Amino acid sequence: MNVGFALVLLWSLPITNVLAELPQPQNLTLLTLNTQYVLTWDWDQTTTGNAVTFTVEYMAKYKMKMKKKNWSRVCERTTHTRCDLTGSDLHYLGMYVLRVRASADGVNSHWVYKDFCPDIDASLGPPSRVELAPVKNLLDVTISDPLTSTQGSMKEHVPFLDYRILYWSRSDDPQGLKPKVVDSSNNLVTLPELEAWTWYCVMIQSRYDYYNKTSSYTEPQCRQTEGDTPYWQIFLYFLVSMTLCFLLVLLPSYAAFRFYRVLKNTFYPSIQLPAHIQEYLCDSSPGSDMPRLLTADSEAELCCDKLTICPEVLLLDIHVPPPLTAPPSELEQDSGKHIRQDSGDSGIYSTEGGSAQQGRSGGEPIRRDQEVDSWQTLEQVKMEAMGRESADERDLDEGVVDVCV
Repeated sequence: MNVGFALVLLWSLPITNVLAELPQPQNLTLLTLNTQYVLTWDWDQTTTGNAVTFTVEYMAKYKMKMKKKNWSRVCERTTHTRCDLTGSDLHYLGMYVLRVRASADGVNSHWVYKDFCPDIDASLGPPSRVELAPVKNLLDVTISDPLTSTQGSMKEHVPFLDYRILYWSRSDDPQGLKPKVVDSSNNLVTLPELEAWTWYCVMIQSRYDYYNKTSSYTEPQCRQTEGDTPYWQIFLYFLVSMTLCFLLVLLPSYAAFRFYRVLKNTFYPSIQLPAHIQEYLCDSSPGSDMPRLLTADSEAELCCDKLTICPEVLLLDIHVPPPLTAPPSELEQDSGKHIRQDSGDSGIYSTEGGSAQQGRSGGEPIRRDQEVDSWQTLEQVKMEAMGRESADERDLDEGVVDVCV
C-alpha cells in the first residue's frame, strides 16, 4: 500500500508543475530605424489575474556555442510589453540573440528567442535634411545623410548608401504622377533638363541595395528655377539702388554739411565787425560805457557827467535897401516883395522895399554907406552860422550825447 501511494505521488508532481507554468510572450517584433532598436511582444492579460513582469536579455550569437553563456540583461521586471535596446551598444554589423520571459508570483515562463542582425534587419531612414538652391535654369539639391542615435552619419555603418531623387514640374504634373528619376550616391546633385522660371518639386529616398533596403521618401519640396534677368528688372534694381543711395548717403551728408555751415557762420562769421566796435565790445575796464549787469555794490542811480545842449538856430530878417542904380519904376514894382537868400542853415532872409522914398530924399553917399553896412552885417551873420554848424558836427562825431540813467 505504501509503495502504491508513492508511485501515485511521483506521477502527479510533473502534472502539477506543468499546470503552474506561465504562458510564453508571443509575437516578438523589432521596431528599428537606423541604429534605434525597440523589442515588442504580445501578452494575453486573461491568462493570469496577478501582475506579470518581463525580463529581456541578449547575447552575441557566436557565444551560444560556448558552454558558459553570459547573457546581458537589458530590461528586468518591467510591466511594459516593450524594451528599448538602443543604448545597449549593439554593433551594426553584429549578430545577436534576444530572449524574453514572463514572471508572476515567483513562477517564470519559458524563454522566447529571436535572432537579430542590425545590418540586415534594421530599417533605413530617409535623409535628415534636403535643401534646394536655384542656379539659373538648374536646381542644386543638397542631401544630408540619415542620422544615427548618436547624431552621426549612417554612412559610417553603411558605406554604399545611395539616394533616389524624384522631381517633376508643378505646372505640368501637379500630383507628381510621372516624375523623373535620378540615382546618385553624392550629397550634392544638380537636376538636369529644367526650364527657366518654372516651379519643380523634389522627393528623396535612401537606398541600400546590398540588402535591398529602402527608406520612405521625404516630404515634397518645391522651388522655382531662375534665368536671365530681364532688362526692365535690371532698370528697376538700378532705380531702387540709386534711391537707397540718395536716402542713406546723400541726405545725411547734406544735413551734416548744412549743420557745419551753420556752426561756422555762427561762431566764425565771414563778415567781421569793425575794429573800433570790437574794441568797444571787448572793453571791460571800469570806466567803459559798455552795457553790463549791475552788481550789489553798484550805485543805485547813475547819472551822466555832463549834458550838452545844442543852441537854437535863430532866423534873422535883414532889410536890405535896393541899389540906387535901379530906376524908380522898378523900385516901385519891387516894393513889398521879400527875397530869401539861402545862407545854409542860418535861416537869414532879406527883405526889399520900403526904401525907395529914402533914396529919393537922401543923398547918394548916405545910401552907399548904408548898403555897405548891410552887406557887412549879412556876411558876419553867415560866418557865425557856419561856425556853429561846424561845432555841432564835431560834437555829433565825438558821440557826446549823455543821457541820465
